[in-house]
Amino acid sequence: MSGAVAGSRWFQRFLLPGFAMKAVIIGGGYATGRELAEYFLPAGPWGGLAGMLLAMCLWSVIAATTFAYARMVGALDYRAFFADLLGPAWVAFEIAYLIFVVLILAVFGASAGAIGAAMFGWPSFVGALLLGGGILATVSLGNAAVEGVFKYVSFLLYGVYALFLILSLATFGDRIATGFATPAPWDGWATGGLTYASYNIIGAVVILPVLRHLTSRRDAVIAGVIAGPLAMLPAILFFTCMIAFYPGIGAETLPSDFLLRQLNVPAFHWLFQIMIFAALLESGAGAVHAINERVAGVVRSRRGTELGARSRALIAAGLLLVCMFVAERVGLIALIASGYRFLAWLFLAVFVLPLLTIGLARLLRRRSAPSKEIVA
Repeated sequence: MSGAVAGSRWFQRFLLPGFAMKAVIIGGGYATGRELAEYFLPAGPWGGLAGMLLAMCLWSVIAATTFAYARMVGALDYRAFFADLLGPAWVAFEIAYLIFVVLILAVFGASAGAIGAAMFGWPSFVGALLLGGGILATVSLGNAAVEGVFKYVSFLLYGVYALFLILSLATFGDRIATGFATPAPWDGWATGGLTYASYNIIGAVVILPVLRHLTSRRDAVIAGVIAGPLAMLPAILFFTCMIAFYPGIGAETLPSDFLLRQLNVPAFHWLFQIMIFAALLESGAGAVHAINERVAGVVRSRRGTELGARSRALIAAGLLLVCMFVAERVGLIALIASGYRFLAWLFLAVFVLPLLTIGLARLLRRRSAPSKEIVA
């Protein structure tokens, strides 16, 4: 079969890319509510939702373009993608992505540490070490293990967020209604949406290995369009619950833990924290797996061999050690507030603008040309 792994199913073609992109995006700040408080809550209830819808639409457009371009040029890792898009300047993205990985893994480590401290009173490094071990075990097993994590954690995540909304409406639905009915300025809603979309859309390139299941350019466009709503839906549900305690909840390091304490349903509190830890695992695994696949592509082309489990584990371990150290030294709120804004501008320059100019022009020019074959 040209262009896809033999036996690719509709789930792998249309939903898996969106689940994988959501996995990279949800991370430490989205899953805990910290990013939502930073970028959307300042615009008020309705302004925040407007910013989220703007980010969702941008994700769909950019993901569809990214997936279609990757299929056209036969790119299954970010190095191959940017080598074709930027030529010799592809190294600019490599530098930006390494900064991104260090930052987000540090955020994930800080989030895992905060969860362990809130739930069990552990020192913050214990939760970070447990998360690092889970990521290490997952990525060392390669594509199949990572895709399995994307799939099953997604089912858990959507179910838990839906239950979270139901419990919140039943417990303090009147406060949510009051929050949305209270006039509030929309100041900065577009800036918040654009910033959030810009540094997170990197997820569309990180998950290129799962595009091996696509069978056509049509698959790529449909999967990209669907990816935006799949990635943003849990955030919209969570943000709606947060409005019950607007604006004070914006100062909470872990808005999720604050809301769970207000719900006072111990069993669900545990379930939600398990879900967040699983979300951190899939996000971290996705980010590290992209680097492993980038190295695997070079090894494959130069030596004609595959990157082994031991090599994958060693690469992951080196990254995690650096990132967990940064998390321990800096902290969650500072990492999200300062580092992510810098990344937004960086990825606009090295990814979004080249893609929507050079990449889109090439797509339109070659729309009737046959795609290169993508093989596993």
